[in-house]
Amino acid sequence: MTKRPTIARIWRGRTRPEHADEYEAYNYEAGIKPLIEKALGVQTLREDREDETEFMTISYWEDVGSMARFTGGDPNSIHHLARDSEFLIELPVHVQVLQIRSAHGLTGFGKFVAEFQ
Repeated sequence: MTKRPTIARIWRGRTRPEHADEYEAYNYEAGIKPLIEKALGVQTLREDREDETEFMTISYWEDVGSMARFTGGDPNSIHHLARDSEFLIELPVHVQVLQIRSAHGLTGFGKFVAEFQ
C-alpha cells in the first residue's frame, strides 16, 4: 500500500535579494537533498520582492511520528543549516505543522491526489 501524506511541515526564511540565488543553491544541497530522502515529498517555493526574497519549504509526512523521527523528537523544532546565519535576514524560530484535510487537482502530490478524493 502506498503511503500518503497527512501532515505538511512548512519552513520559511528570508534573504537579501543579492544573496537569494546563492542561498537557494546552498539550501538545496545542504537542506533539501537530505529532506527528500526522509519525507514523502518536498516542495520549495521562492518569492522575489524588492528588498528581500522569501523561501518556503513544504515537506509532506505520513504522520507526526515519522516527522518527529526526522527532527529528532520535536516535530516543531528547527534545524538550522550551518550557513543559515550568513544568508538569512533572521533565523526562523518556528515552523508550521498542519494536518492535510483534502487535496484537489494538481497540488504537487502526484499519485497521491486520487487517494484524497
